[in-house]
Amino acid sequence: MTDAAKLTTGLRSDVCGALRPSDVGRRVRLAGWIHRRRDHGSLVFIDLRDRYGIVQVVVDAAVAPEAHAALTDARSEWVIAVEGTVAARRAGTENEKLATGGIEVAGEIVTVLSQAKTPPFYINDTDAPVDESLRLKYRYLDLRREPLRDRILLRSAMVQAIREVHHEHGFVEVETPILIKSTPEGARDFIVPSRLQQGSVYALPQSPQQMKQLLMVAGFDRYFQIARCFRDEDLRGDRQPEFTQLDIEM
Repeated sequence: MTDAAKLTTGLRSDVCGALRPSDVGRRVRLAGWIHRRRDHGSLVFIDLRDRYGIVQVVVDAAVAPEAHAALTDARSEWVIAVEGTVAARRAGTENEKLATGGIEVAGEIVTVLSQAKTPPFYINDTDAPVDESLRLKYRYLDLRREPLRDRILLRSAMVQAIREVHHEHGFVEVETPILIKSTPEGARDFIVPSRLQQGSVYALPQSPQQMKQLLMVAGFDRYFQIARCFRDEDLRGDRQPEFTQLDIEM
């Protein structure tokens, strides 16, 4: 995980997924979405979620009545800020499924940053079936769900690893143009009309083939890029109108 100090903002001193038993006794500020809420009368338990993980927040009405009152009507996906102290969970209440399962935050100050309507599908239940068209319509909610979030993080890590390996082997990363002259290959080009040059058009590249050959002629003997490619063809299982490829020439 990124150095926790670099993730500090005006709303938070720490991220939810980074807290550990070594933080017990430390005062923290957190901000995130309510993943789950459990009301036990004078005690309210909140699973607070951000991009980095989940941590349990406990608010005791006897200790922090105003914070407890702020959570009276709170529901899943409300955005809140919490200030409190990290404490060890009581023996037998640890959650081995969570990286933060050995601790909890005793909330003392709770601020509701944003309320939310009931989501069209469950964010906190990744096993619940959801119609794909509904997921696409509410993509910003779908991106909060763990499976899709983890795929995006995995892709980011893969791209970083690809860049590191190629730089270690002397490759130069070059971004080639997106607006080019139409040079039809195996599929039809996407055409982009020019506003300033009436009657002229650009094409979106099906691949960086010609540009990377120019780089070879110019002496860049080891080239790579994470290239966006565009092909105006029928959508099939192995065909996409827009995709990313690792492009290499040496």
